[in-house]
Amino acid sequence: MKQGLLIVLSGPSGVGKGTVLKELMKDESLKLSYSISMTTRKMREGEVNGENYYFVSREEFEKAVDEGKMLEHAEFVGNYYGTPLDEVVKLRKEGRNVILEIEVQGCKQVQEKVPDVLTIFLVPPSMEELEKRIRGRKTEPEEIIQERLAKAEREMKMMDQYKYVICNDDVKLATDIISVIIKRHVEKMNEAE
Repeated sequence: MKQGLLIVLSGPSGVGKGTVLKELMKDESLKLSYSISMTTRKMREGEVNGENYYFVSREEFEKAVDEGKMLEHAEFVGNYYGTPLDEVVKLRKEGRNVILEIEVQGCKQVQEKVPDVLTIFLVPPSMEELEKRIRGRKTEPEEIIQERLAKAEREMKMMDQYKYVICNDDVKLATDIISVIIKRHVEKMNEAE
């Protein structure tokens, strides 16, 4: 069985990564598996442990990092976020294409460990639209919104570290483009073997 592809999807908070990912997951032909991240942040209403994230204590997270059990990790707004390594390895061995929805900082760590990773950066049509989306969530206080916007500005400057940059002005179009990119990379990987 051929090993699956590893895909990183990044972009600023509020760009619509989750929405695009949800649409991509509906396409069975992509053979996608979503790697569930681990975090120390509090669970939001409607989230499920082991489905949206693995919610753990700081101590548990730090132990996983110390033991080399994380593919990547980062700290943001006082919380850790990261990707457990074992799950990614297992899914890829099963021939699944594993997609990670992670930060720019995490992507860099993955690129160092997995040189053939497919990297995609999602951008908003404008910073004004991004701010509108973040505020529209109504889930965070003003200081966190400001931190997210400042971080988005920094992240946008790092998009050149990604193989593909896709504008999420239209979810269906962005999803279709990413789907074509994934299929082409799977074909190239199969041709190389």
